[in-house]
Amino acid sequence: MAKYLAQIIVMGAQVVGRAFARALQQEYAASQAAARARSRTGQQSAAASSITGMSLQEAQQILNVSTLTPEEIQKNYEHLFKVNDKSVGGSFYLQSKVVRAKERLEEELSIHSQEQKQRSQQNTET
Repeated sequence: MAKYLAQIIVMGAQVVGRAFARALQQEYAASQAAARARSRTGQQSAAASSITGMSLQEAQQILNVSTLTPEEIQKNYEHLFKVNDKSVGGSFYLQSKVVRAKERLEEELSIHSQEQKQRSQQNTET
């Protein structure tokens, strides 16, 4: 009886160990993919993410925008800001997330406009 109990414990430990090792491998692969994605994006964009504490994708999800157009960002920002106003039963936390998301997207827009200006200057010089 003790022999079978020991075998069950050993087999269970092996199963848990394999699952843990597989989870670590997946996490490592995801970490490497994220690092590659960060290096592909501009250093300015990464700096903006670290300053605002919010990634571009998170900001787009919060404001529900797929394309970076100032009109769409402003429209969604105004709607979400009003809906989450504390005086109408909203959440101050959500309202602040909406503000930070707008700031992050505006920062990304300014980065894109600077890059376009640099490209146009390089094209006119050549």
